[in-house]
Formats: sequence, structure tokens, C-alpha cells
Amino acid sequence: MTRNLPDLVPDAKLKLPKEAERTLPSGLTVIAIRRPAVPLVELRLRVPFGRAPLPRATLLSQALFTGTGTMSSVQIAAELQAVGGGLSAGLDPDRLFVTGNALAGGLDRMLEILASVLTDPAYPNEEVATERERLVDHIQVAQSQPAHLAREALLKRMYGRHPYAVQTPEPEQVRGVRPGQLRSLHADRVRPDGSVLVLVGDLNPEKAIDAAAKALGSWTGPGRDGDVPPTPELEPGPLLLVDRPGSVQSSLRMALPAVPRTHPDYAALQLANLVFGGYFSSRWVENIREDKGYTYGPHSSIEHFLAGSALLVSAEVATEVTGPSLLETRYELGRIASLPPGEDELEQARRYALGTLRLGMSTQAGLAGLASMYASFGLRLDHLREHSASLAAATREQVAEAAAHYLAPARAITVVLGDAAKVEAPLAALVPVERGGEEA
Repeated sequence: MTRNLPDLVPDAKLKLPKEAERTLPSGLTVIAIRRPAVPLVELRLRVPFGRAPLPRATLLSQALFTGTGTMSSVQIAAELQAVGGGLSAGLDPDRLFVTGNALAGGLDRMLEILASVLTDPAYPNEEVATERERLVDHIQVAQSQPAHLAREALLKRMYGRHPYAVQTPEPEQVRGVRPGQLRSLHADRVRPDGSVLVLVGDLNPEKAIDAAAKALGSWTGPGRDGDVPPTPELEPGPLLLVDRPGSVQSSLRMALPAVPRTHPDYAALQLANLVFGGYFSSRWVENIREDKGYTYGPHSSIEHFLAGSALLVSAEVATEVTGPSLLETRYELGRIASLPPGEDELEQARRYALGTLRLGMSTQAGLAGLASMYASFGLRLDHLREHSASLAAATREQVAEAAAHYLAPARAITVVLGDAAKVEAPLAALVPVERGGEEA
């Protein structure tokens, strides 16, 4: 017996939770959102960190919770566990970020511990040495992975001399970073001015902001100019082939132009990308995964940084079908760029986009992540309502126009990492090829 699944009701009005916002005298913006599903509070802090020296910034993000003037890393972890929580840090090309949660009753203590880490960091020698070696090991493992190497090659090809071109430091660069350099970088760049703290959960929004203002009142200092210049226009050229002798798979990567979330074309471009390759029922996935079995998980998505956006296409394919995979990928890009999507496939993509948008904000953690990410781009949760309306209203003609402008294969930058001795000739039969650096 089969049952029809219920509609996602894409035209249903998007309900946004109660929230409050305040910018403190220090320049820190605090956004608190009530979502009392479970007695937890999610915390997200984003600190502007663009143009910070990459080896130091990366190690700082790994060593942020190694200790303060009064607490060791073990004590920090124990104090957080006592309120049912934890905190961790990370880095992207634009921001240093802190992620964590705690029981709702432990919010004040979590904020106090965060304040201590932000205002009184110790970066103890032994702890930093441990984190440094751990980071070096992590980078070395990543550098043996084809997906990481392919992304590195694509970023360099996309961005040239732009700061985004290199997003992972070399192991030797990390080994040279000393604890004193981390303390100096922290003092110079871990500042509240321009930072955004998001709190989501079983809380009273105004009282939560009061708690943040009290705990973080001693975190002061002007922000530094970390603005990254706009990303360069993508310049199509020959396919870049990076040799990985003996590889049984090829990593196929493409970059195409895209626009930020606030651009009038964005909703139509998102739908065009979904029809092309952005979800399981897309044309490209149906072609090279379901029909031909060339790959298991092809995917395309729009990646946003503060200085620019790009649409990225990726697939791992068997060496012997590298050429055919590129052929089918370019074919599907050409098809979406030259023929409007069918009504049914557009509606399916639209429902998927609207459904995942709602799903993404259905949990405290998902809502916190969305609110924090939006806030770092100067947006607020009401943008979800605007974007939902744009997705619901986008016409076939608008989607076709966006596809023609942004997804044309002639606009793509293409990188393939694989065994050049076996794949260069099939690739060169399709497009001009130039050789890049050899990878081990």
C-alpha cells in the first residue's frame, strides 16, 4: 500500500520567533531569540578576522580554549560540563567563530567563561604545543585527501592573488607559530567592535541580552580593519589538470559566477542550481549517478563569503570515466542554460528549497546557525521571510534567465585532480587542458 506524502505548503506564512537585539557600548551586537523547544541555549559568536595572518589565526582558533589567567583547559571544560554545555572555536576566511550550548539555567555561567577566555587568554606553552601538533597532523592528513587538494587547486585558480585563494596554512608555517604571537594576535584582533553574539533557546530575549551585557562588559577595544577586497571576476580558461599519479579516481571541480543573498537574481539562481545539481532529484545527479553510475555523490552549491559568492560543482569519478563525466556535466550545464526548466521540475525544486529552509530553522541549533550566519552578512531573520517569498514567486522565465547568465559552461573554471597519464587525452578531446602542479 502506497501513501502520498503531504505537500510542504510552500506558500504558508513563515513564522519567525520572538527576538531582541542590542548593540552594547563596546560595539558588540547581541541578538537573542526565544525558541523554548528544549531547556537549552545555543550560543554563536562571530568576530571579524579577515586578513589575519593565516597560520597564526588558524592555530589561535584551535587554541582559544587552552586556558585563561585563572583556569586551565581542563577547568574550562569541567566548568562548562557542570552547566551541561561546551564551547569550541573555528575559523573561516572572514570570521573567528565560537559555537556552543548549555542548559538554559547555565547561560550566565557559560557567558562568564566565554568572557574570561576573550579577555584573559593565557595560551600556555605546553597546551599550545599540543594544539599546534594536532593542527599540523590534521593539515597533513588533509593534504593526502584528493577532495582537499582539488579544492586548494580550485581556490587558487578562482582567486589568484586574492586572500581567499589560500584557506589552509602549510604545516611548516604552523610549526613556526609561538604562544606569544597568539597572545599578540588575540589582543589585536579578538575585539567586540563589529562582532555578533547570537543566543537561541529557552530564554527571555531581553534578560538574555542583559546577562550578555553584564558578563561581557569587560571585553572592550576597537575593531581592526579586516575588510577583504572584492573577489575578482572568474576568468574561464583551459581546464587545469593536477596530476596525481596512480589515482583510481578523479576529482572534478568547477566554479561558476554567483551573487550574494540580497541580489534580485539570487532566488532564481538558487532554483536553477537545484534543477541542475543541487539536490538528489536534480538533472546532473540523475544523469551521472542514477543513469550512468559514474559517481556516487555529485553536488553543486552556492558558497558565500563577505567579499563574493561563487557556485561550486564537485564530483569524484572513476578514472576511466573522467572524460565522459566532464562531457555530461558540461552537457547538463548547457541544457539548463539554454532550455527553461519544466513546470514540474521547477515546482519540485521550489518545494525542496522552501522545505529545507523551514527544516533548517526547526531546531535551536539550526536557528542559531542561520541567525548567526545571516547576521555576519548584515542580515536578520526577517530575511528568511523575504527569501521564502522570492523562492515562491520566481517564475520559469526568471529561473531560465538566471541559468543562462550564471550557469553557461563557457563561464566555468574547471579543475581536475587525477592520473594525468590516463585522463589528459580524454579531457583534451573536449576542452583545452593545461597541466598544474603534481600532487603526491
